[in-house]
Amino acid sequence: MTFQGAIFDVDGVLVDSPHEPAWRDSLRELMEGDWADIAGQTTWTADGFTSQVYQKVLSGKPRMNGATDALEYFKVPDVARRAQEYAERKQDKVIALIEAGDFKAFPDALRFVLGVIAAGIPTAAASSSKNAGLMLRQIRLDTFAEQQGLPADLAKVARPGLTLLDALDVDISGRDFAHGKPAPDIFLAAAEELHQPAAQCFVVEDAPSGVQAAKAGDMFAIGVARATTPTCWPRSTRIWW
Repeated sequence: MTFQGAIFDVDGVLVDSPHEPAWRDSLRELMEGDWADIAGQTTWTADGFTSQVYQKVLSGKPRMNGATDALEYFKVPDVARRAQEYAERKQDKVIALIEAGDFKAFPDALRFVLGVIAAGIPTAAASSSKNAGLMLRQIRLDTFAEQQGLPADLAKVARPGLTLLDALDVDISGRDFAHGKPAPDIFLAAAEELHQPAAQCFVVEDAPSGVQAAKAGDMFAIGVARATTPTCWPRSTRIWW
């Protein structure tokens, strides 16, 4: 079949974002500071907030959902009251890291995006993160093309001054939907804004919940397991269709 739409998650797919350290460091600061009096009542330890925990509990979720689920995972009391403080602290920290350029784009992902665009397939970014656009607009595809010495068909896509955000046809990242992943709402909205049938789109995701969301929307799914990012699916699995 010929695909008519490509939908990309951002964190863990297009960029190695600072969300994980922002979540981890924010909770450590709270547990060692303002929440020190209740730390002993929880299962939290500085070493216990691993990449595996991030992937399982927080990855791909809207900010408040992630904060709530993380606090419940570590059995923090009074979650309803504390989740807002945790989410706000994390947001301040991740914005500071992004503005400082403390993240990187994955070269394989940029090459793939350029290839998809060169093939004439409409593209969209669809991340739960409200910070995705901040990162995408800092990634210069023209600079990447010059550094990588890309083939002519890919290099011609990366016109002077082109950012990754500019290169995508649609960006619905950070919008609020009635149901988060593994519900397909965000991906169905992306397909609709691309003016393409969902069944003829594919989604690129790094979280199992994202792959489940794509399949729930009757879409094809590519599940990416980064060698440097532990995931909840087997390490031997690199791509799922």
